[in-house]
Amino acid sequence: MADTALEALDDVPWDRLESALEHHPAKEMRHALRRLALKGGAATEEDCCPLFDCFAPGTGRVASVATAALPFVVTLADDPGMGARTTLVELLASLSKVAAEAEPGLVDPGWHEAWRRQRPRIQALLADARPEVRREALPLAEGVGALLERWHAETEPTVRLPVLLALGTAAAGSADAGPVDRVRAVVTEVLRTDAPVMRVAAVHAWAAFDPQAPVRELDLLVNVLSDPSVRPLFEAIWYVPDVDGAFTREDVVSWTAHLFEGAPATALSFVVRLIGAARRMGDILLCRAALDEAWRLLVVRPSAAPALLPLAGALLAHPDDGVRYRAVHLLAVLGSRAAPYADGLAALLDDPGEAEFLEGTVGDHARWALTRIGDPRALPGLVERLYEPYRGQYSRGYVLGDPRLPEVEDVLTPLRAQAEALLPSVRKLLCDDGAGGPLTCCFLEVLTAWGRAAAPALPEVAALLNDTRYSLAAVDALVAMGPAAASAEAAVRRCTVLDFPGNHRKVAWAAWRLGGDRDAALRLIGEAVLAEEEPFYGPVGLLGDFGPAAAPYADRVRHVMEHGGIWLRLRAAVTLWSITGEPEPSVSVLEEFLLPIADGGDSYGYFLDALRALARIGTVSPAARAALCTVRGSDRRLSTYRDYRAFLQDEEIRSAIDDVLALP
Repeated sequence: MADTALEALDDVPWDRLESALEHHPAKEMRHALRRLALKGGAATEEDCCPLFDCFAPGTGRVASVATAALPFVVTLADDPGMGARTTLVELLASLSKVAAEAEPGLVDPGWHEAWRRQRPRIQALLADARPEVRREALPLAEGVGALLERWHAETEPTVRLPVLLALGTAAAGSADAGPVDRVRAVVTEVLRTDAPVMRVAAVHAWAAFDPQAPVRELDLLVNVLSDPSVRPLFEAIWYVPDVDGAFTREDVVSWTAHLFEGAPATALSFVVRLIGAARRMGDILLCRAALDEAWRLLVVRPSAAPALLPLAGALLAHPDDGVRYRAVHLLAVLGSRAAPYADGLAALLDDPGEAEFLEGTVGDHARWALTRIGDPRALPGLVERLYEPYRGQYSRGYVLGDPRLPEVEDVLTPLRAQAEALLPSVRKLLCDDGAGGPLTCCFLEVLTAWGRAAAPALPEVAALLNDTRYSLAAVDALVAMGPAAASAEAAVRRCTVLDFPGNHRKVAWAAWRLGGDRDAALRLIGEAVLAEEEPFYGPVGLLGDFGPAAAPYADRVRHVMEHGGIWLRLRAAVTLWSITGEPEPSVSVLEEFLLPIADGGDSYGYFLDALRALARIGTVSPAARAALCTVRGSDRRLSTYRDYRAFLQDEEIRSAIDDVLALP
């Protein structure tokens, strides 16, 4: 920045300007600009961070301080001697986007005029001498015409490719057929005559305004992406604005897979063919990338399973750790379908192989896969291996949406039939963990799910009743054990927390279930339902266990069912049926939670609870039956999760649907 411009910074009345963020007063903008200007050629991206903080584009507004600072930012971005030019151009592009998308009241009144005055210098950045500046300036191009001009003038491959992609985006946003036709002509010519990587980029550009283009060009995409001689060429030229570094071939595989989101059959064909090509050529990196996309497809499309299952099974003996890891995890989430590959999985139980950035070993996932199949070879050492990631710490690190180790309770809860073999290890760790370890609650949840089969763990569970962190979870486990836990009734009564009324009700209920006074428990819980204007669903749910004995509270429960919140209405509907024995009006209320799912809704938690309740009541209307048939036949994972839990929830919901559809 010239000395005169530096001096001009002091002429701006910064103190009278509005800042984007309260903790970044307007005068900080002057300091940030001055520091950056004084750095000059030595300035880096990191030096621009204070400037980004002052503009705060993430707030979605353009304050008056941004208007005042705009000329100085343009001057810095235009200065050939500035070391952080590309970052400053990125800032200009970000500000332009914010101003275009923000509500008018969030944009300083002077901003648009200030931008108009700087427009010639801003547009000149598109033809700057430095390729990286030209590339970063592409989002500043004003429409298809400016980009086409740049396309015909540009000779640098690392800029031509992002120009081509930008043309596709611009055409998608154009309401005029003329610009779209001009871009289509460019794309068609590139597909006919250009180098392989540019041809793949042309498909991406075309897909922006014609989603069927990738489907038509599937053969081209597979052939280029699986050609080992082309692989290094991607990293040589595939750059896009606002992304540090080039895209690898594997990055482009992932990006390309997203182009098929509206065409699941083609998406499946894409990943299957890439996996096949990778196996034939021994291309480890392509195999990993294709398996990642197979996973992302399978987590939303159940129909992908038949094609992917044998591919994953065939890769169990692959020499690469990362490939084996991904293949084993695919088999694990597919559960019982993977039974034909049980021997191959058992051979991997001690495999220490890992995949970079993903959690667990090949052996860990193979063991889980065998539990899902029901293979007893998974049982020895299972509980200890599940505990291992927590040893000496209270949590694990993982990324939601990626393959990862399942939670302990998700592995053990379905293994009730194997409780006798697993309980010694659970009891030992529960005893060791009971002083406040990370898995105490998880183990208690598992024991609750195992019910009467968990009775041998009575001493370890009862020992936790005096620890307020775990007492209520311990109470649930004891009640689930049934008559075998009757000796714990007195200890349960003693675990009441005096200043927590909800605890009193739960303890009274549990004491009754273990052989205590039913009437006293009913009175305490019923009075809570009567007294609270908007009762918590806990007391309402507990009341249902008393059946017809809770008849004095039926009218209040009916009122709650008709006027309460969503979760409360569901609980009250079940309780009312348990009291009256009459399906209606409970069934009608419960069916309200079914119909939205058939229309594409995703409130799966309510949906599953309603299904279980209907199965208990034993009746379902023709309309609800038709809706459930629609849901059952849909090719979507019935879950909002996007990791292994999607498969577990989907299986659970589909099983519950079958139970309801089996009703007379």
